[in-house]
Amino acid sequence: MKKSLFLLILFPVIALGNIIWGKTGHRITGQIAQEHLTGKARRALNDLLDGHSLAFVSTFGDDIKAERSYSKYSAWHYANYPLNSKYIDSEKSKYGDIITGIEDCIAEVKDENNSREERVFYLKMLVHFIGDLHQPMHASRGEDKGGNDIQVQWFGQGSNLHRVWDTNLINSYGMTYSELANELTDVSKKERKSIQEGTIYDWIDESHVICGELYESVEVGEKLGYRYTYDYNDLLFQQLQRGGLRLAKVLNDLFA
Repeated sequence: MKKSLFLLILFPVIALGNIIWGKTGHRITGQIAQEHLTGKARRALNDLLDGHSLAFVSTFGDDIKAERSYSKYSAWHYANYPLNSKYIDSEKSKYGDIITGIEDCIAEVKDENNSREERVFYLKMLVHFIGDLHQPMHASRGEDKGGNDIQVQWFGQGSNLHRVWDTNLINSYGMTYSELANELTDVSKKERKSIQEGTIYDWIDESHVICGELYESVEVGEKLGYRYTYDYNDLLFQQLQRGGLRLAKVLNDLFA
């Protein structure tokens, strides 16, 4: 692996453009997952990540976007397919998507013939993509770029449907990622098992259904504010919690 990749793993560059799930959202899912790791997974991650937490590395997939040599991973952050359909039946992008990205990352981390730097790179990407999978606008439709072309007002400032769910809702709540993660971490064993059931194919279709509901939640140019936060904060928290618990499940299985 090139030296530049190794340097980026240690010193990620600042991402340009729209941030996916926002840094706060990714860190919330990372911290929740951290609290639900098995001992074996925790030890393996501690070794590969040099003691860094999942919250710390969770934004890596966005941090490398400014580096053109990683542009081939851009399509791995989402999957676009028609509403009211299932991912498995959809026409797949030749560039890959979030499902193929997750599967490739798991395979690369498992492959002990890979260099340590390669395994660390794909592990960080995997942590990021499981977070993205639970941002509903990443299981969206392509014609409006996952809601990026649905322009709205957010408390009087220009925004779009995608950005509302990436950052606006979370930031407007006014709590840090650790504060929110602490509120969402404590679940019963039965509830955790229920949330962790299924596969990434089930989880993307679940996000896709929610995405369809979110398209119905706004009109182009609509002024959004306190009413929208009242109506959708619980759904936001649900998706963050699901992302964290399911990330823990994926990592626990990976390092079993």
